[in-house]
Amino acid sequence: MGRDESTDKTPPEGTDAFVGADRRSRLGLYLREMGTSVGAVILVGAFLFAVSGVWPPLVAIESGSMEPHIDTGDMVFLMDAERFPGQDARHGIVTAAAGTETGYRTFQQHGDVIVFEPNGNEERTPVIHRAMLWVDAGENWYDRANRAYVGGADSCDELRNCPAPHAGFITKGDNEVSNGKYDQVSGTSTVVRPQWVVGTGVFRVPRLGYVRVQPSPIWAVSASDWIPSEPVGPVSVSMPAFEPTTPSAA
Repeated sequence: MGRDESTDKTPPEGTDAFVGADRRSRLGLYLREMGTSVGAVILVGAFLFAVSGVWPPLVAIESGSMEPHIDTGDMVFLMDAERFPGQDARHGIVTAAAGTETGYRTFQQHGDVIVFEPNGNEERTPVIHRAMLWVDAGENWYDRANRAYVGGADSCDELRNCPAPHAGFITKGDNEVSNGKYDQVSGTSTVVRPQWVVGTGVFRVPRLGYVRVQPSPIWAVSASDWIPSEPVGPVSVSMPAFEPTTPSAA
């Protein structure tokens, strides 16, 4: 039996009506696929935030100040410092000094790797370095410092940020070539207050951060934006909406 053309609602091929219907169908399919993708991203973001307690929960590494343990282009997952603190933690953070006593290690060395706002300035790009020491306000911490990282100072009087201007963390990048001094000696930041800490590094995904590190008119930081007087290089982090954040040299 032939098709009952009296009830067939499909426009004849080649007509304007047929072309319009085809375009609407393809547009509807595209919108459904886009909605599914956006929904998946939102669900993944919500899951990561629920686990980490930090937003955004990922940082992309721009410089080599944490090499060889965290490389340029790596993606690092962050966790709220107070969520799962290690033994002898201060404000959820285990310093390298404390980790040496207990055996606590992250990223192949003792102590936690933290992301912090240098000098507590929210306008500056955050830095990701290792917490080395905890110092109390007014403390002469020179005697507890590693002499290799004090820039040749012979006493607290010759050491920047000593006595400690306030309680907090002494920090340093793992790269012994570009980061041979504590951040508080090189001028990267004063003693890091606990409230300046964004989170602690948990694990890294090699090379994944290169997608985020590519130059962008919105998020990229060029060398001309900050020119150091000596090779220091903290890995800094921009913290936008759900997009992996980026640590760069400072």
